[in-house]
Amino acid sequence: MTAVDATADVWLPIPADEVEGLPDPEATGFTYRYWDGLTDFPADPADCAFYVVPYMKGTEIAVRPLAAMTSLRVVQTLSAGVDHVTPGLPDVAPGVALCNARGVHEASTAELTLALVLASLRGIPGFVRGQDREEWRAGFYPALADKSVLIVGYGSIGEAIDDRLAPFECARVVRVARSARTTGRGPVHAFTDLPRLLPEADVVILSTPLTEETRNLADAAFLARMKDGALLVNVARGPVVDTKALLAETGSGRLTAALDVTDPEPLPAGHPLWHAPGVLISPHVGGSTSAFMPRAKRLITEQLTRFAAGEPLRNLVLTTG
Repeated sequence: MTAVDATADVWLPIPADEVEGLPDPEATGFTYRYWDGLTDFPADPADCAFYVVPYMKGTEIAVRPLAAMTSLRVVQTLSAGVDHVTPGLPDVAPGVALCNARGVHEASTAELTLALVLASLRGIPGFVRGQDREEWRAGFYPALADKSVLIVGYGSIGEAIDDRLAPFECARVVRVARSARTTGRGPVHAFTDLPRLLPEADVVILSTPLTEETRNLADAAFLARMKDGALLVNVARGPVVDTKALLAETGSGRLTAALDVTDPEPLPAGHPLWHAPGVLISPHVGGSTSAFMPRAKRLITEQLTRFAAGEPLRNLVLTTG
């Protein structure tokens, strides 16, 4: 990445005066433009060189200005996934860098993952309903201790989940990613090993990006290989799971599920997932916590500082072309 020449617009979904440490406009030629995706464009998109995509506003808003951004050099998401941006990439020129928000969401998403696992196993949703009805629902409930956990998608979020599982005395934590490798915590298996690994897991956690390879990864065959009574946790993207197949398995009572993401999303009123037995739903809040904004601002500042100096950017996913 070469240093910026002359002037360039930078589109931010956060007002520039709220982001500490941004490169000096006078020294860099940057003009900071605020666009949250909900208002008219702040300036001519053709002048934008660095586009920070509005967070959690969906594909339609994310890609809306791309075709007109003829000077574009960087697209920076504030999400770990980039599937909401990739549909617009054919409209941009070759050589545009797409970067994700690795390092922003790991802590929050891993926290929620453990919360969903523990709440589902220990029966927390039932306790809340019991409290509403003044019912004392005593009894024995499953524990995470001594369970076998399978993490499907072992990137930075999968690693953060693994870190937080360490104190819970799991019998085994098995890791799966697109390709096999070895880590300090042990081997990472390839997706091709899933048919062998799924029947051994009490808890299956999905933390993959959404790609053509992972779309409907947890289909009817995948779910059928899970052991009776297993828990499926999805903190990836809704379309990683075949909703119809999941409804069949949870409806029979054979599997339970905890979902931070759904397909469709937002989940509309009246959808059968809302009342499916053994299903706990959170409204895609894995990264939407108090930890998000400080980390997002630090990432924006670092990336723009690198961009201004012509240094390599962090978190490069791909370069168009």
